[in-house]
Parts: sequence; C-alpha cells; structure tokens
Amino acid sequence: MRNQMIIMTIWVCILFFWVMSNPVYSGRIDHQIFSQLLEQHVKGGIVDYRGFKAKEFLLDGYLDVLQGADSNNLSREDRLAFYINAYNAWTIKLILSEYPDVKSIKDLGSIFKSPWEKKICKIDEKKLSLDEIEHDIIRPQFKDPRIHFAVNCAALSCPPLLSEPYQGHIISRQLDHSTRAFINDPERNYIKDNSLYLSKIFKWYAEDFPNDIIEYILKYAEGNFKSEIEGKREKLYIKYLYYDWALNGN
Repeated sequence: MRNQMIIMTIWVCILFFWVMSNPVYSGRIDHQIFSQLLEQHVKGGIVDYRGFKAKEFLLDGYLDVLQGADSNNLSREDRLAFYINAYNAWTIKLILSEYPDVKSIKDLGSIFKSPWEKKICKIDEKKLSLDEIEHDIIRPQFKDPRIHFAVNCAALSCPPLLSEPYQGHIISRQLDHSTRAFINDPERNYIKDNSLYLSKIFKWYAEDFPNDIIEYILKYAEGNFKSEIEGKREKLYIKYLYYDWALNGN
C-alpha cells in the first residue's frame, strides 16, 4: 500500500508539472498521458473502465490540456486528431461520471436530453457537447467518412477504441487502419446468401459516404469477404444489423 501511495504521488507530481508547462509546442499537442491510459486500459477495443476510474485524475489532467489548447493554431491533420481524441476522452469521462452504475451510455441521458447533447466539453473556451464536436466540427469541416470508425461512443457496436491516441503526422494511416479493421470484422459486416449485412453506421451517416456504398466497402475489404462481394455484387441486397448499445467494457 505504501509503495502504491508513493507511485501515485510521483504520478501526481509529474502530471502537475506537465500540465503547468506548455503542452502545445511546435503547433502540436502532446497526447502522451492519453496514450499511456489507452495502452494500459484498452485491449482489443474492450475498455477497462475500472482502470480508468482509478486513474481518473490523469484523464482529468489530459482534458485540462485539451481545454487549454487553441485548436486554431494546429495544422489540419493535428486539428482532426485533436477533435477525435477530445471526443473519445470526454466520452470516457462521461461514462466514469456514473461508473460502475452504468450499463450503456444511453443510461446517462434523460427524457429531454441525450447523453450526446450534454455540454460536458470545453474547447477554445466554449462549452460543447459530444454531438457538437462530431456533427458541427468533425463531419462538416473534414468531410472524411473514415472518421466514423475513429470516434467511439462507448457501445459494443461502435468501432473499437484504439489503444493509442490519434496523431496528426500519422492520422491518415490510423484512419485507414481503423476503417479496414471495422469493415472486415465479421461481427459488424458480412455476407449471407445474397444479402450484404452492414453496420447501421452506414445507414445513419449515408450522406457522408459515396453513393456506391459497395464500392466503398470494396476499397477496404480483404480476403474472402472481398471475393464474396465481387462475386455477388450485381445481386446483393444491403441490410443493416442491430446496434448493440451495451457498454464496451467493464
């Protein structure tokens, strides 16, 4: 116990001096603390919320860094990484606000307001909701359908949360990886008979994807899944799968 207290004290000191120093340098934001949290507490897309809860002060420190940053000073790639990480980090914070008594992010809403409408985020000195980050900033400003496989809504049917933060200098590769992994996941997209079963993400955000959604799927599909689509393309019917809102961790 004494050793744990010493380690915790060291972490607090490191966090304090790190946050008090300028976390934005050379037009970039240091996502190191978020990186450590994700690496330790996200395995295969399953989130260890208990672990996050034990280190919530570190997550709070990272959120302070995001709140203190000026996103307008970032490059386009760093800004996109900033907003995706902000969405994902504040979603975790939202879950922790009621953890462990939460089975779904939907439990955190009310009759009058969904959890995504709560103004829990502060960016560029403005109070924002998760919906505003996604629908008023990320989608219209960046117009990249791959972002739908990067933002994570804490549900089992959501694209898995990466075990690393998004970084501007490698974000295109990261988005390609997340998109390819999601599309080739047989629990989220598959063919049965002459039907192509897809995640409801492709239905909800159809306007963000090319008109020929099958062509988009083929761009990232691999192996037998790709071969099946190509072989049945002319007679495929698209159907959408049930979306499981259960919490993506424990």
